[in-house]
Amino acid sequence: MRDSRSYTAFRWLNAALLVVICFLTLYPFLNIVAQAFSSEAFINSGQVNLVPRGFNISTFSYVLGDPMFWRNYGNTVLYTVVATAIAMFLTTTFAYALSKHHLKGRTFFIGLAVFTMFFNGGLIPNYILISTLGMKNTIWAIVLPNAISVFNLLVMKSFFENFPTDLEEAAAIDGLNTYGILARVVLPLSKAVIATMVLFYAVSFWNSWFTAFLYLDRSELYPVTVYLRNLIAGATAADPSAQQAGEATQVASNVKAVTMLLIMAPIISVYPFIQKYFVSGVMLGSVKQ
Repeated sequence: MRDSRSYTAFRWLNAALLVVICFLTLYPFLNIVAQAFSSEAFINSGQVNLVPRGFNISTFSYVLGDPMFWRNYGNTVLYTVVATAIAMFLTTTFAYALSKHHLKGRTFFIGLAVFTMFFNGGLIPNYILISTLGMKNTIWAIVLPNAISVFNLLVMKSFFENFPTDLEEAAAIDGLNTYGILARVVLPLSKAVIATMVLFYAVSFWNSWFTAFLYLDRSELYPVTVYLRNLIAGATAADPSAQQAGEATQVASNVKAVTMLLIMAPIISVYPFIQKYFVSGVMLGSVKQ
């Protein structure tokens, strides 16, 4: 069976449109990479587009040569791993409980969770709460306030609601309790949605800087996002007496591109390995049978 002319034309038009969209999506990223490896003169004159001009790595050497950068980078890895683990534990258990229609007070708990999507105490009450609990300048100020994302919670709840009940009933007949069913039956068969939620949480915590900027006062506790934010803020005010004026100018010219590239690189490196889980995980639970 041959495709009609109209359908063939649609396929070509659709392919061309997708190519254009992909190019428009990749263009800002490629421009950032080009600026990160370009010299100050070409950047300031606006000659850098998709290809580096006047190749140099002075800013990379300046940033990567600072011991505080690696200290803060390690903090980011620690915060992300701990926060993601806590968030996944709380979100998974909460979503699994909410997926059971026989749970007493289920509607109340769902409404309570959804309520927090639209209303919160505000910046000052949250700051007072964190300070009163003694969590300032600790890892808990980073990982606990945003431990549950209601959006992720609802996605996992929808997935668990569509999980085959026959499997859970068979496991219960075999003697497993609720926790055993969740750990030994449900979670092993939920790798796609779990990988998707891990990606969502990890990206969120990795890119977060305002929470740390608000609750951490000591530079050795900062995540790398705050370090790079401060670097960008102070790049234009670099002291020529402390370093060569040319190096200071070079750092100020492309420090934004370098910092964005350093922050994005780990997430971009991990994403291809979990993309298949990401795609299927988002779609799971969207179609009811």
